[in-house]
Amino acid sequence: MAENESAEALLQRMQQAYQQLNFELTLVESSQEQLEPKRLTRGHFDGQVFTHLTHLNGRPREFVQRDDETSFFDASHDGYTLKDATLPGLFHRLQLMPLAPVLAHYDAVLAGRSRVLGRVAQVVRLVPDAEDCYGYVLWLDQESGLLLKLDTLDRDAGVVEQSMGVALRISEEPGALLRELKTAVLPPALTVAEVYPAPQQALSWQAGWLPEGFELRSQDKHKLPVTERLVDYLMLSNGLVDISVYVNQAGANAEPHQQLVRQGATHLVSLINPARVEITVVGAIPADTARRIAESVEPRVTP
Repeated sequence: MAENESAEALLQRMQQAYQQLNFELTLVESSQEQLEPKRLTRGHFDGQVFTHLTHLNGRPREFVQRDDETSFFDASHDGYTLKDATLPGLFHRLQLMPLAPVLAHYDAVLAGRSRVLGRVAQVVRLVPDAEDCYGYVLWLDQESGLLLKLDTLDRDAGVVEQSMGVALRISEEPGALLRELKTAVLPPALTVAEVYPAPQQALSWQAGWLPEGFELRSQDKHKLPVTERLVDYLMLSNGLVDISVYVNQAGANAEPHQQLVRQGATHLVSLINPARVEITVVGAIPADTARRIAESVEPRVTP
């Protein structure tokens, strides 16, 4: 490995390591003083790629990935499998998505060396072009290229969420668990279109303001989980971060109000505006950004 690789080259090597190596990485995710240990196992054999992610505390939750099919298991509901889905969370998305959309909206900057897990790590900062977005710091194993630690930073460089490796094992052959996944019986795979059969349709709402680099990627009608209420849905993205916007008419007696909920780097802003329209914005974005998007939602002007 060259001693003076660019930040972009290090990110490319990170993605190659994730896609090519057999490894098991135990992570601890921390946010708002909450700790969530997870174990990520990944391996390759017989021309297939297998990934297993499991939560180690609390109710059983795990994810199984065989090539482009991802199965989701949670003790609170039945398991299901989606085609062309990824594991949840930025830690996984950064390692699989094309770098071009990332580097279009973030500057990749070398930030020296450090140590994680007793291993030398090269540090890369992703500095957002827009002040309305989080920044990120990545610690990449100098020997293998694997991502060992990921910090999400607010505009004051405070850590709002962190994923940190606490144990790593790299092996020549995939582990026994992954071999079992090859023959495991998983729920039948569905496409997103089968889960949300309503076709893409132009809705009667639009976000009047978006953070720099974000654009409307999809729009349809969604049934909300639990309530099964049908709402208009807009998905906004800059390629790395997705923002969900839900819009529906509130009841005639609804009073204008706002509510803010935070879980780690993710904020949920829900409001009823003076026109009695209920708007909910959810995404890994600062609270002010989510609130500004929600307040900007307005009827679409048609020519």
